[in-house]
Amino acid sequence: MNFLKKYIAYVKDRPQDIWFKRKVFGWGWTPVTWQGWLVTLVFIIAIFAFALTIDERSTPRELVFTFFLPVTLLSITFIRIAYLKGEKPKWMWGFPKDED
Repeated sequence: MNFLKKYIAYVKDRPQDIWFKRKVFGWGWTPVTWQGWLVTLVFIIAIFAFALTIDERSTPRELVFTFFLPVTLLSITFIRIAYLKGEKPKWMWGFPKDED
């Protein structure tokens, strides 16, 4: 079975309440449902929106409160959602052995 077919089978094999599946390579998650993709898209759009608040006149203090602090809080929230609605994270390097 080629990699793409194996990956699609891996992504589809999940409980109903899982929005994020363990990555096949590395540590972390990948979205596998529309809810997971929506959370990911909102996260990315919010970071770009905060990035638009930066200009050449921004002081370091303004950067902290208008970009770094909100992005840090967003990232913590995103990771918490992925942890709560995803599989237990662990280091992976390839597909689980029972799927070979």
